[in-house]
Amino acid sequence: MFTGLIEEKGEVVAVTPTDDGVRLTIKATKVLSDAEHGDSICCSGVCLTVIEQTADTFTADVMGQTLRVSALEGVAAGRAINLERAAHAGTRLGGHIVQGHVDGTATVLDVRQSGDWRVVRFALSDELAPLLVDKGSVTVDGVSLTVSTISSPAEKEQWFEVSLIPETLTATTLGDRTPGDVVNIETDIVARHVARMLAFGIDQKGDPS
Repeated sequence: MFTGLIEEKGEVVAVTPTDDGVRLTIKATKVLSDAEHGDSICCSGVCLTVIEQTADTFTADVMGQTLRVSALEGVAAGRAINLERAAHAGTRLGGHIVQGHVDGTATVLDVRQSGDWRVVRFALSDELAPLLVDKGSVTVDGVSLTVSTISSPAEKEQWFEVSLIPETLTATTLGDRTPGDVVNIETDIVARHVARMLAFGIDQKGDPS
């Protein structure tokens, strides 16, 4: 489990194709201070497992399925990556519960400055739209954010906005996002559970309706 509070920005330094995916080598510092073989590190929203490491890099395998549903598809050396180690039991939950299981991607529609803040609007797929709410939590490229504005269900094209403070702009890759960029999206786990229950017609007592 993660919190969506990014510890550092890493950089992809090597991409090696495998039978059904790629093997990434990522340059980092802070997240490697206590990393061990088999540890989980959230990489721009995707939970990956450390299989090799050096003093300043770690290597992880990415399955083909993960590439297909995430913004890691087409990843190349030089890409900046948001990094966070798995949370310890008893740690402060400054963000929200993040699993590192990407639900899909979203495309940046608009970026505008509002004083010291930057407002970013993302296109939202019909599949993910019901899982986001105004002032609810969303994970964008591994960053825990609050939905500041969201489209009406009646609108043909669904979207949502987040407002980024200067710290987020400098400490994460979101400060470099421009219209057309694709990002990873993870919706709130509670929303996903509710949607699943409703799909099966489960009522508030837990019985099938």
